Amino acid sequence: MKAIALRHYGGAEALELTEQPTPSVAPGEFLVRVKAAGVNPADEKIAVGNLDGIMVTHFPLVPGFEMSGVVEARGFGATEFEIGDEVIGFVLKDWAEHGTYAELVSAPVRTLARKPESWDWLHAACLPLNGLTAHQAIGRVGIGEGDTVLIHGASGGVGTLGVQMAVHRGARVIGTAGERNHDYVRELGATPVAYGEGLADRVRALAPKGVDAALDFYGGDAVAVSRKVVRDPARIASIADLTAPDQGGHLVWARANPGELAEVAALAESGKLSVPVHRSFPLERAADAWRTLHEDGRGRGRVVLDIDAA
Repeated sequence: MKAIALRHYGGAEALELTEQPTPSVAPGEFLVRVKAAGVNPADEKIAVGNLDGIMVTHFPLVPGFEMSGVVEARGFGATEFEIGDEVIGFVLKDWAEHGTYAELVSAPVRTLARKPESWDWLHAACLPLNGLTAHQAIGRVGIGEGDTVLIHGASGGVGTLGVQMAVHRGARVIGTAGERNHDYVRELGATPVAYGEGLADRVRALAPKGVDAALDFYGGDAVAVSRKVVRDPARIASIADLTAPDQGGHLVWARANPGELAEVAALAESGKLSVPVHRSFPLERAADAWRTLHEDGRGRGRVVLDIDAA
């Protein structure tokens, strides 16, 4: 199969289009022909060695966490899907020949759910990682009907889904974003507020009694600012600030969970979620996809590898 791989730690310049063996399919796993793969900043962080303390990496390293595709084969005892079923996956396992920047990937059943039927391959590939991250952060702090929630990074990949999920649960959402994205945040169902100096005062102006919970999908000083406006710091969750637990909040790292991934897919199928795609690239242009993530002022939305393009 064709796959993007790195022979050593590096950034976009180290990505190569290679021929790799077809992945073996262990008991309880499915071989999936990948149609599209989501491109995430974490992919590059692992490739350059920034996450060595929490991720085991091997070379050749095939990047990629998330994908949409079609089941092509089943391992022993893998009965949850039939050959030909369309699935999405957050494929988090040993990173030796098992990333999603490839024509085929072997995925444990715990990492898969059925693809929303009405979603195309490119948009469906953007659901697993960001969707699970937002869903689990919301669950960690118990957001529900009547809550007022501050979401940092409301127009980003995780934030876009987090706003929609919180609104679906009946929460009032205040979302931080740059001025050019304020109309977009309103379309998602949130009240936009500019980030930067004075943010706490601007949030208090919108919610004089404070907010019930905060989700940090941005980083920086978001947790510290949240502590000024959230009544209970135990209802603050961050995906970016490693010190969040030391400040009384929670650090969230997405975990593969088939039930929760199915819930995310169901919300998408019912029209409660949308994901904008900024650009797509064929597999051999993965390096350009990574460079696009760094473009200053790039368009809103996700970057995706269209592996089915050929």
